[in-house]
Amino acid sequence: MGCKDNALFLPTKLFSTIFLPFFCIDYLCVMNRQASLGNLFLVFTKIGAFTIGGGYAMIPIIEREMASRGWIPKEELDDIVVLAQSAPGILAVNMAIFAGYRARGVWGSVVATLGAVLPSFLSILLIAAIFSTIQDNPWFIKVFRGIRPVAIGLILVPMVNMARRGIKTWWAWLICIATVVAIALLKVSPIYIILVLIVGAVALTLIKQKR
Repeated sequence: MGCKDNALFLPTKLFSTIFLPFFCIDYLCVMNRQASLGNLFLVFTKIGAFTIGGGYAMIPIIEREMASRGWIPKEELDDIVVLAQSAPGILAVNMAIFAGYRARGVWGSVVATLGAVLPSFLSILLIAAIFSTIQDNPWFIKVFRGIRPVAIGLILVPMVNMARRGIKTWWAWLICIATVVAIALLKVSPIYIILVLIVGAVALTLIKQKR
């Protein structure tokens, strides 16, 4: 066997040894109408490729993709958003981790995160390589001016939908408005607001339990 044959044989052997079991498991999952790792990767790659405006813009796409396939109930997606926002790190990555874990466990988290990150990594790598030559290009500037309002709309949609589903009492609206005022007008750090709300929620729960 020549060097060229070895170069082809070793990657093929490695691929079949490591990934073939996962494709077999994926086939069984598809037959049982569960999320396969391959489909999960493709879905989150599509989500990552068409998400403009950060993790918040990813929310409506994740909702549609997960709910339409029956992988995650729409009611649980709001909880995933809250968990992703509360956890340290990038919102888009946290969303992929939680949604992937809910759909297929630990490997689902890994695959979903890779799928969500890969398009942005490749696109930023490409832009960084050619940015100096296109930064003053009028077409490039016009494209990004057109993308900005789209990104704002993508961010607003999940916020409105979450408010409709999750804010149903007067005190919840009061907390929401107070949070907006504190962050936007008073420039209070969101970290302090989250800590205060956590402490308050725990205190109220303990008081109700004692009663």
